[in-house]
Amino acid sequence: MRLNLEGKTALVVASSQGLGKAIAQKLVEEGANVMLTSRNREKLQEVQQELQKLGNGKVSYFPCDITKEENVKELVAATRKTFGDIQILVNNAGGPPGGTFEKFEDRDWYHAFELNLLSYIRLIREVLPDLKKEGGKIINIASSSIKQPIPGLILSNTFRLGVLGLSKSLAEELAPYNILVNTVAPGRIATDRVAFLDQLKADNQGTSREQVEEASKKTIPLGRYGKPEEFANFATFLVSEANTYVTGSSFLIDGGMVKSI
Repeated sequence: MRLNLEGKTALVVASSQGLGKAIAQKLVEEGANVMLTSRNREKLQEVQQELQKLGNGKVSYFPCDITKEENVKELVAATRKTFGDIQILVNNAGGPPGGTFEKFEDRDWYHAFELNLLSYIRLIREVLPDLKKEGGKIINIASSSIKQPIPGLILSNTFRLGVLGLSKSLAEELAPYNILVNTVAPGRIATDRVAFLDQLKADNQGTSREQVEEASKKTIPLGRYGKPEEFANFATFLVSEANTYVTGSSFLIDGGMVKSI
């Protein structure tokens, strides 16, 4: 199967670590030109240097706070200036704080909205003129909570479902332009975010992170946490030329953890 990503321009958000970095690496390996972004300039520089050694696609970076509208506009403009029109957008963002309903005030809800939903909307809006020219691909990364809410993550549970609704609606609206829009939802993938959530749960239970991790693995039919590169492999297929007919869908990458149909 040929992915035909050589020379494509991809903007991968929150790509200095975790799932975003893994997707960026896979795209570069396949010959795409990738714009990295996060708030951490030093991490971006490190990742750029690491991925450039792969010797396939080109890599650049642009620091950005995606909760700021003007920053988003600058990011997209910088991507166009560096690589030309954008054909691939991978929307991604760090998860909001964990906690139950009574813990959070209005400012917490506003920030989670800006980070985990409004940023996706703004990025799509800015990239859309490019995608409408000859078609393209959008992936919105969410969470397994789109199928099964996660206890203690009410902010994430709420806004990830908003991402799902956005993706499904856009898939229909943008289909006439041959723009494919899908949602990809990770389960327990071995990233810093999951390690943080495991530690949070351990602190609440008065146990160790290792014990929480072992208990979590028992709920996963494959018996282990996923690898970021496993998640990236599937995401890369969705944004490649090998995918010509999958849009408006949501996919769990969770080792069978979520039991709902």
